[in-house]
Amino acid sequence: MAFNLKKVLKALLFSSSAPLSVKDIQTAFARFHDQATLPMAVVDPTAEVAVEGEVSEAPADPADVTAAPAEGEATESIIAAPSENDADLYQDVPSLITATQIREAMDELAAELRAADDIYLLIDGASGYRLVTHPRFARWIRIMRDEPAPAKLTQSALETLAICAYRQPVTRTEIETIRGVSAEAGLNKLLERELVYIVGRADLPGRPLQYGTTDKFLEFVGVKSLVELPASDVLSPRQIDEWIKNATNSTPPADAEMGLPLEEGEGETPNLSEVDVEHVPMSAETAAEVFVAEGAVEEPVAEVPPAAEDENKSTVS
Repeated sequence: MAFNLKKVLKALLFSSSAPLSVKDIQTAFARFHDQATLPMAVVDPTAEVAVEGEVSEAPADPADVTAAPAEGEATESIIAAPSENDADLYQDVPSLITATQIREAMDELAAELRAADDIYLLIDGASGYRLVTHPRFARWIRIMRDEPAPAKLTQSALETLAICAYRQPVTRTEIETIRGVSAEAGLNKLLERELVYIVGRADLPGRPLQYGTTDKFLEFVGVKSLVELPASDVLSPRQIDEWIKNATNSTPPADAEMGLPLEEGEGETPNLSEVDVEHVPMSAETAAEVFVAEGAVEEPVAEVPPAAEDENKSTVS
């Protein structure tokens, strides 16, 4: 009967409360072969020989004595021979189990558990493979453990967590620069939930603390490494660097740029704003000239002084 790798892996998963990595499984197989090749204890029949001319007594039954193995002869195993029912577990065990074989067997186990609609699920987390109960039974498990229902993260905490994941290691000042609001409450909540941790201190004035995500964060979002996080144009390092640079290097506008009057001794106040001629106030004479030039109104007739009118009338009469 061929060696059943899936059955052995399933037993190892149930026996361990911690995640099993590929390296842990390979170490277990190497330990199996090391124990299978340990030699048995042997008895030397010539151990009791003549001492100072006296001959020691020979063994009562030479057949009861195990002879020492000849040079080059294979040693016997101390492990008892497995029964026929366990042949698929202890016989023909490969000396080397590759990582590909382990992953393929684990994938088959996970598919079988999902197809059987079992209470267990096999997940491949950041620390290795682990059997977990199905989320449908979470309420019963919380009732048994007398635990409250998990509280959801607020939008503010999720935004802070996203910045930590894509920007890490990141300081609180950088988070606040990107979000534009205080991040102290969100960071404290994430630290309490063990989703972020203090990585170290930045090489900046004041040595501010730097934050990064934990392995629990990877399980929280369902990925094995940060490389598997979806690409984000909004949170790309280049764009974040540009935001921080603009926020830290921005200078307040001067009075001249704002169009405010300069103080004495600073020269004439420049007018940097664009001028719209349609909205420039003008005098009544200027407005009349503009209207006449555009043909909006007829040109006014020159008024004749009253004295001139009397002279014209007298001349006519």
